[in-house]
Amino acid sequence: MRLITFSAALAVWLLTMCQIHAQETTLETLEASKEAIINEEKDLLKGEVENINKRLENNQITEAEAEQLKNAAAEKHALNIENRIAIVDNKIALIQRNNTVEVIDDDDRTVLSFGLGGKDKDGFIYLGRKYKERKYDRRTTSDFVLAFGLNNAIGDGQSLNDSDFKIGGSRFAEIGWAWKTRVFNESNWLRVKYGISFQFNGLKPTDNRYFVDTGDMSELQTFDGDLDKSKFRMDNLVIPVHFEFGPSNKIEKETYFRYNTYNKIKVGLGGYVGLNLGARQKLKFDEEGESVKQKLKANYNTNNVIYGLSGYIGWRDTALYVKYDLNPIFKDNTIDLHNVSLGLRFDMD
Repeated sequence: MRLITFSAALAVWLLTMCQIHAQETTLETLEASKEAIINEEKDLLKGEVENINKRLENNQITEAEAEQLKNAAAEKHALNIENRIAIVDNKIALIQRNNTVEVIDDDDRTVLSFGLGGKDKDGFIYLGRKYKERKYDRRTTSDFVLAFGLNNAIGDGQSLNDSDFKIGGSRFAEIGWAWKTRVFNESNWLRVKYGISFQFNGLKPTDNRYFVDTGDMSELQTFDGDLDKSKFRMDNLVIPVHFEFGPSNKIEKETYFRYNTYNKIKVGLGGYVGLNLGARQKLKFDEEGESVKQKLKANYNTNNVIYGLSGYIGWRDTALYVKYDLNPIFKDNTIDLHNVSLGLRFDMD
């Protein structure tokens, strides 16, 4: 019963964080779109003026006509800016007033309001907490982290070509929560990203082999029979820390300002440290005409402390992600194997 209660509470918290993050991201994206609207209309006006000047040079219109056309174009695009920004302001006001997340597609506009626990005075269901006055400067943000991809292990002096594990069959996954804090007061080019994550590193040995704990070490041995599946997995709880840098847009309002990095390249360099939660092995084979599955859980002489280097380069919510364990997987093996991973990382930033 306690586990069910905890799981339900965790689900509510995660859902609340996702909704709050989605709302804040939507508001910041709408604010950033105002600058894009102004630049777009200015570029359109510039193009019209250049076309008018060409017509004047070719004696297709008089100077008086050219001046009249330029004034009309300037007035049109000034009104376009005013009307388009008014639309954005109305969307922002709608979200803030009703504590909703607005989702817009090409055919229709849908306002979504997620909720647990009650309705506000306008009848909208709210989630966890209702809108409150935004902070003038929010230096720290948070987001959900999910990563997955290819995994392997190589020894000192080895390359992936010498690996004892299947390149495509060995995989990793990571799930966690991260916080990002701006380092400098007046600039957002450098951020510190830190959090907590669960890492799951899987290895599939080649040549019909599996890991055997001999007491002094864990070594790969050939299985007595034909293995349909051989997979070794290590689960870790780690604290990652990255220095993230890259450009951003500054959104300035009368009551607050924000830095937006959504449409910018981000680079993160750092590492992680944590604990090995356990190791396990799955074997699948046929024995006397029947399919047999074995799940073996043991220490396998793995190191209890995990630490390594990691980095990513991405745009929007997606990044190319790499990590490398500096600690050997096993304590006393003749060859020190180090886990290495390459894949995609998704940060709801």
